[in-house]
Amino acid sequence: MLCTEKILTLHQQHFGQTGPTFLAPGRVNLIGEHTDYTGGFVLPVAIDFCTVAVISPREDGKAVFFSQNYMEQAEYSVGELAGTPRPRGHWSDYPAGVAWSLMQEGIALGGFNLSLSGNVPLGAGLSSSASAEVATALALLACAGVSMPQEKIAVLCRRAENEYVGAKCGIMDQFVVSCGAEGHALLLDCRSLDYELLPVPEDVRIVICNSMVRHAHATGGYGNRRDEVEAGQRALQQCRPGIELLRDATLEDLEACADKMPREAYLRCRHILTENRRVLEARGALLQGDLARFGALMAEAHISFRDDFASSCEEVDTLVEIAQKLPGCIGARITGGGFGGCTVNLVKKDEAESFMQAVREQYKAATGITADVYICLASAGARAVK
Repeated sequence: MLCTEKILTLHQQHFGQTGPTFLAPGRVNLIGEHTDYTGGFVLPVAIDFCTVAVISPREDGKAVFFSQNYMEQAEYSVGELAGTPRPRGHWSDYPAGVAWSLMQEGIALGGFNLSLSGNVPLGAGLSSSASAEVATALALLACAGVSMPQEKIAVLCRRAENEYVGAKCGIMDQFVVSCGAEGHALLLDCRSLDYELLPVPEDVRIVICNSMVRHAHATGGYGNRRDEVEAGQRALQQCRPGIELLRDATLEDLEACADKMPREAYLRCRHILTENRRVLEARGALLQGDLARFGALMAEAHISFRDDFASSCEEVDTLVEIAQKLPGCIGARITGGGFGGCTVNLVKKDEAESFMQAVREQYKAATGITADVYICLASAGARAVK
């Protein structure tokens, strides 16, 4: 866990003020990749990496963001942030976008100093951006004297990333960061935003292996894949009246309309439709304590993501292949937006340490890359720090 006292002290040194402190976790997705922005199902967990925010008011109408990670300050006027989004292509776009989104909702913000510090690995698919956004939102709302349901905070933070930063993420990241619960995964219906907390067995650990191949959501392959999905969804809507979102379609619908869309769009949609089925099957496996079935579903999900969604990479595939052969591994697959990042592995508690060491050694031997490996627990969602 990140030391909250250190960022509070740094905020006090940098701005000459103290203030309330807020924490938002990172997340890892157990299963359900690229389903969220088409109204599908996901099964993520909040993890024990986090972003901490400290806030204090100022009287000059300036919005000042300070990052301990970058040791940089970014300054805006509150009036500037209330207008048309003008992202700078900088880390400050994420907290600035949250301020913009809150003001779009009619929340009045005065001047403030906001310090951020996080230990969520960047570019690894563990939602460092959503963690920073939700921590920022809690801090800004407290400074404005406004309370808001966690579910609504998630929606406003997603808008910040979509419309201010320009990243085409769905709702999953911000939602589980806001609403996660200790010891539980969160099954989310991304259309209705209904959710169910499912217990993660106590004798299981979530092991995250970072391929060290970084990705960025605002540019590159993630956005291309989403465009392909949306092209397939539009073709299905035209071919099958009554389909509002891809989630409404069946595999039979997709096959019937395959000649109405590019091959790439067909494959991306096939991944999503089969992935929605896998998420719902995974729910049943968790509730029944059938971890062998859950692991098999993870393996199927990785193959679908690699082949139909074409968004894995050689290094990540190597990590999955290594993990699947190791003692104690229940399941392994890519997690996050793709094109690098991390794998998520369910591992028996007593085997987790030896699994971690073996993955590092074998991945280094296969690729020459030293992977970061983290043993994680399902953690609580965003909250004030007492």
